[in-house]
Amino acid sequence: MSPRKMDADQADIDTPLVRELVAAQFPQWAALPLEPVDSGGLVNAIYRLGTDLSVRLLLRPSNTDIVQREQAKLAALAPFLPVAIPSVEAIGSPTEAFPGEWSVHRWLTGTHPSPDALVDPRGLATDLAAFVDAFRQIDLPDRPPVYLGERRTRALMVSMDSPTREAISELDGLIDTRAVLASWEESLAAPYDGREVWVHSDLTPSNLLVSAEGRLTAVLDFETCGVGDPACDMFPVWYLLPAKVHDEFRTALDVDDATWLRGRGRVLSQALIVLRYHKDTNPAIASYALHAIGKVLAAPR
Repeated sequence: MSPRKMDADQADIDTPLVRELVAAQFPQWAALPLEPVDSGGLVNAIYRLGTDLSVRLLLRPSNTDIVQREQAKLAALAPFLPVAIPSVEAIGSPTEAFPGEWSVHRWLTGTHPSPDALVDPRGLATDLAAFVDAFRQIDLPDRPPVYLGERRTRALMVSMDSPTREAISELDGLIDTRAVLASWEESLAAPYDGREVWVHSDLTPSNLLVSAEGRLTAVLDFETCGVGDPACDMFPVWYLLPAKVHDEFRTALDVDDATWLRGRGRVLSQALIVLRYHKDTNPAIASYALHAIGKVLAAPR
């Protein structure tokens, strides 16, 4: 099994390649079972290595220091956060077969929550608010963004206007474009005082793990985290949590009206762009995007 290939520039990654890389560079793990993980992600191919580890390879290998930056960032953030986050156990070197750095992570237990099957929505909302609040309290120096993922989520909303409108136009017939445009324009007009805090910026179901009891156990994928608009961490409201616990989440974080609207707009923009590019290539992510768009449109005005 290989990762679903969504673009022509995506690397050819399969189990034999990953096994070869591990055996050559980390022989202590060569005998462990290796299985692909169908994560539906857009950035990494993921393989489970034994019971306690995973291997991550960028779908578009890069010679930049993305993996090393990730290792340093995760190690710095972990002591401040109330649930587990990934830890990079080892970094693999580029080879002729895979021309980029790759990493071995500690495996985190739990399952991805589904908005239609939450066991304890109120408890999960409490856990997510606590995580976001802990993130906001972090006092660490932030490094300047150096690659696309880091720049994207810290951009001002006005910079998202053109791609958002293009996505709305191209999705005519699949979504209610008039209602979506009205919602986007309302969020775009929401004021922002420039206050910045540490944000994860991608708290979608695929980046969360929960226990059998429905409580948050881990948060994944810190590629785009950094200092930015507090509205960036409103994603769980429209991607995951039912309307009956929105007020509790909002109250716990003391979210004002303008931040709430900007958060709604950021979710809408991301979901529209994801849907535009992946509606035919990544059904799982497209389904999440459609769900979020529907939740935004159903929100009280």
